[in-house]
Amino acid sequence: MTVFHSDVSSLLAGAQEAEPMEAFVIRGGNPIRGTIVPQGNKNAALPMLAATLLTDEPVRLYNVPDIRDVHTMLALLDDLGVDIDREGPGVVTVQARHIRHHAPHAAWCQRIRASFLLAGPLLARVGRAVLPRPGGDRIGRRPLDTHIHAFRALGVEVDVTPDRYVLHAPKGIQAGDIFLHEMSVTATENVLMAAALGRGTTVIRNAASEPHVQELCRLINAMGGHVEGIGTNTLRVAGRERLRGTAFHIGPDYLEVGSFIGLAAVTGGELLIKGAMPDEHHRMTRIMFGRLGIRWEVRGGDIWVPADQELVIQDDLHGAIPKIDDGPWPAFPADLISIAVVLATQAKGTILIHEKMFESRLFWVDKLISMGARIVLCDPHRAVVVGPSPLYGQTLSSPDIRAGMALLIAALCAEGESVIHNIQQIERGYEALDRRLRSLGAEIERVRL
Repeated sequence: MTVFHSDVSSLLAGAQEAEPMEAFVIRGGNPIRGTIVPQGNKNAALPMLAATLLTDEPVRLYNVPDIRDVHTMLALLDDLGVDIDREGPGVVTVQARHIRHHAPHAAWCQRIRASFLLAGPLLARVGRAVLPRPGGDRIGRRPLDTHIHAFRALGVEVDVTPDRYVLHAPKGIQAGDIFLHEMSVTATENVLMAAALGRGTTVIRNAASEPHVQELCRLINAMGGHVEGIGTNTLRVAGRERLRGTAFHIGPDYLEVGSFIGLAAVTGGELLIKGAMPDEHHRMTRIMFGRLGIRWEVRGGDIWVPADQELVIQDDLHGAIPKIDDGPWPAFPADLISIAVVLATQAKGTILIHEKMFESRLFWVDKLISMGARIVLCDPHRAVVVGPSPLYGQTLSSPDIRAGMALLIAALCAEGESVIHNIQQIERGYEALDRRLRSLGAEIERVRL
């Protein structure tokens, strides 16, 4: 049984050991140039791996990103007694013949928020789940209330303690007509997976419809499930007595694509992003990045970002200051807000960044200000950015996946040398980033501290 870089059993044995401290050393000012293929969608891979618990037959996933969050999810599945085999780069086969217990390893659960996605499959398959409060990015309060209310509507008994959730479905998963309290991606996915083996047809209203939710729906259908309304905010899930194994290809990570579009634009580079699914994934990103003067061409399924763009903020009608704001799909993704802040520092003009979904996601902009950016943080949700501002290298620390990537982009367009610590946060979501960036001409190296 092999999982990426190391055997999962040894990963679990060393769960409490300190990880080696590494940093990125970056010399900015070099345009990136070349061609890149985006990794598989992290936010699709994690729920799909959880969904492998819904059947005792093998599920083979292609284009699985080799990132820390995936390693953690695989370690959690291994702890539950699941067979895992890596058959080549990006190819993982998972078979849950037997589920050894219903309480995933607590220390590993607390590393990623996606660990709570094990609740739905465990309830559907064995009728019980005990999970601690999950970890993940510290970007503000991320309550699980929507999950719990939805599970109770499916006949699940839930005991909420200060440090864990004890869930029990004494009569199995019962069909329900559920209106989610919020358009939560992970709550939609949890209910979807639980209902796939439930009794009768469950209706999920106010459901999230992000690309990774759609991919999970298609995986369940490929496993013999029946999900209707894919891509809408109302899903109908006809429960099945059992699901079968299948093979499924994970689509490109649209958040990584957005990150690379921004990186090319602010460094003045020319970049071809292969298989980016521009029409399906990037219409709103094109509108929002367009407010910063960023442009690209669609070449079939690829995106080509031309070199030496003049970034000028496009005022609204009557000269009003424009804004970039986020929201549930198909609105601009919250996970690209941090990237947009950096891009705005390099565009001529003034723009408002309005982060509506997480109250702490903008609290890292002081790091950009230390690099020379002109930003006024109005409150936890809004920042005014005035550009362009020449940025200068600094020693920084990555607070979360997306802010870490944003700081890396800032460092690559800054003058001088930057050092970014806590890079394991970035690597939770981006695969082999230093190697891939070097292939595009970036001056970046990994150092052990």
